[in-house]
Amino acid sequence: MLQALLASVASIKAQQTRMNVIGSDLANVNTTAYKGSRVTFQDMIAQTLQGATRPSATLGGRNPIQFGLGVLVAGTDVNNEQGSLNATNRPTDLAIQGSGFFVVSNGDNLAYSRDGAFALDANGDLVQSATGERLVGWTADSFGNIDTSVPVSAASSLNVPVGRLNAVQQTTQVDMAGNLNAGAVATDVWTTQVRVYDALGGPHDLTVQFTNHTAPPAAGAPAGAASSWDWSAFEGSVATGTPIGDSTSAGNAPVYFDSGGLIVNPAQLGAITVPAGATGSAAFDVNLDFTRIGQLNAPTQVAAADQNGFPPGSLQGFSVGTDGVITGIFTNGLTRSLGQIALAIFPNPNGLERLGSNLWRNTDNSGISVVGAPRSGGRGSINSGFLEQSNIDMGSEFTDLIVTQRGFQANTKIVTTVDEMLQDLINMKR
Repeated sequence: MLQALLASVASIKAQQTRMNVIGSDLANVNTTAYKGSRVTFQDMIAQTLQGATRPSATLGGRNPIQFGLGVLVAGTDVNNEQGSLNATNRPTDLAIQGSGFFVVSNGDNLAYSRDGAFALDANGDLVQSATGERLVGWTADSFGNIDTSVPVSAASSLNVPVGRLNAVQQTTQVDMAGNLNAGAVATDVWTTQVRVYDALGGPHDLTVQFTNHTAPPAAGAPAGAASSWDWSAFEGSVATGTPIGDSTSAGNAPVYFDSGGLIVNPAQLGAITVPAGATGSAAFDVNLDFTRIGQLNAPTQVAAADQNGFPPGSLQGFSVGTDGVITGIFTNGLTRSLGQIALAIFPNPNGLERLGSNLWRNTDNSGISVVGAPRSGGRGSINSGFLEQSNIDMGSEFTDLIVTQRGFQANTKIVTTVDEMLQDLINMKR
């Protein structure tokens, strides 16, 4: 009877553990990115009253005679299934769709989390709102290049200095587009203007002039050429500006067209050099791309379709892509990569240890973290403006709650029954 009493006590303890886990899961049903747990049981070693015997010539074999001594908690397993995503429309709220953990730092140690409720602090660092842990990743250089091969550390925090970061971009190319009249005579002239920017963001107004429509083109034209236009470029106006390049400069050529009005030398770029600016900027080279110019029997209309320079501007906002790249948006219209969020995966994510505050740390059985860019190496993608919800299934939890309660009640009945039997045994002496 004592074995039955002790087995029931062991079961009561095990059911209490299971109830504690269920209670914690239900308490965290609305906790961001919470992962539920389950309890598994195993039977205790059985007491053997008689061992098994093999069959003989006259008697058959007999099975062992045993009875169990109770139950033990075998372990608690984490359910790492994806939780549903809830839209928040906050750009700093991030949710992982797929495998992986955010890497966060307290300055000394790294921890891991699925909780993407981040915000910008006074220094512009992306931090977890509840803990202040900084989000870890790779910072881009001044040109927006990101090297994800560099190992991340506790100091690899991501910074988005809204309102405190200025950026310019020097012009290196101007794209010209439009039509040069196929019926023009050699004395016809077309002039267009474009503004470009130096390394300090200073503006330079350029004038590009097309002249001397020739058909057939001069000697030395490429094969298939049926006509040509000369061009020249000036800083300022044609009358008072500074010549900075033309079709006769070294490496340049006129714009040649075939009989169908298509440019014959599409790879040809007009190379010009803009002089140093009054603010101290150095002279810089600009390529004029004429590949989008055609020649039809229609009035001439050629203008600068695009140029890749930007004046000075300050960072006014940012966005986060599914690949974790943080793109800064500047007041001058420039967009530039500021950094990229790192994600960590583990050989055995169920082996991670909870630290509280939605944080995890690696253990001997989780394996070493493998950190890399989102959407690479089996890592999930990042969704900005969303938060992952708890993956608790309330229906399953309440079902387990009922089963656990009944298991607890059944074992308390055994304790009560054994107690009555022991009382009857003691009363035999009376």
